[in-house]
Amino acid sequence: MKVAALQPHIEMKTITDATVEATKKSGEERLNAHYDSRLPDLPWSRRIQIPIIAAAVYSVIRTLGPTLRYEVLGWQHAERVHASGKRCIWAFWHRIIIPIVWWHRNHGVVVMNTTAFDGQWTRKVIEWLGFGTAQGSSSRGGLRGLAVMGRRLHEGVDCAFTIDGPRGPRYVAKPGPVLLARKTGCPILVFHIGVNRGKTFEKTWDHFLLPAPFARAVILFAPPIYVPTDASAEVMEAKHAEMQRELERVRDIAESWFSVGDAEREKHRAEFSRSNPQA
Repeated sequence: MKVAALQPHIEMKTITDATVEATKKSGEERLNAHYDSRLPDLPWSRRIQIPIIAAAVYSVIRTLGPTLRYEVLGWQHAERVHASGKRCIWAFWHRIIIPIVWWHRNHGVVVMNTTAFDGQWTRKVIEWLGFGTAQGSSSRGGLRGLAVMGRRLHEGVDCAFTIDGPRGPRYVAKPGPVLLARKTGCPILVFHIGVNRGKTFEKTWDHFLLPAPFARAVILFAPPIYVPTDASAEVMEAKHAEMQRELERVRDIAESWFSVGDAEREKHRAEFSRSNPQA
């Protein structure tokens, strides 16, 4: 299953440092459509659903999470980035949000979070699990969210994107991590999780994955992608395409992990265990 890498949004070519810096000013309510990070005006019937849905989802994760058994491959890439004094910009498909928020809970990672209705209850859940949030998305408040993430990286905190969220298209990477990597000098690290037993909700836009209780899971981390701080538009597009390819590659390997033979899994274990991916 392969998805062709798409060209980045026109933002990739037009965003400037001055534009991002402008989003840092306190007290700004609205600069333009791209900067708008105000919460939508929801009817009371929707507002009262937010804590109810959040509590239900949190209860499911807290019950299911301790039963999952993880095999982790490629984490040494993150360790090397951290040892160099930099932080990681994580990128992953929205589909695997349940198994990853449990595995990496209570580390303070800041996640880009949409201001829409779904984002409001999601924000409660992930903050209860020890994550931070930056309000914004590709469609609402995105640049302000990137500015918040840039400050958090500077403060020594990792940041993360559900890279095809908040509404898809499924498996099409948005340019946020590449923009943030250019601004901060921190690398992008992509990963995916596969499980041996679980339910895929095929009617949802992201093919949402709910692992079964006591499922085995594998997490595959790809090597870091660095974006030069003086990268041209062409380099930015190339780095975006590289991120898309790596997201697809780790997804395809992780999703097929429990259906291939032992020899194939050992080959992948050797590949993802190498500290130097070129070795």
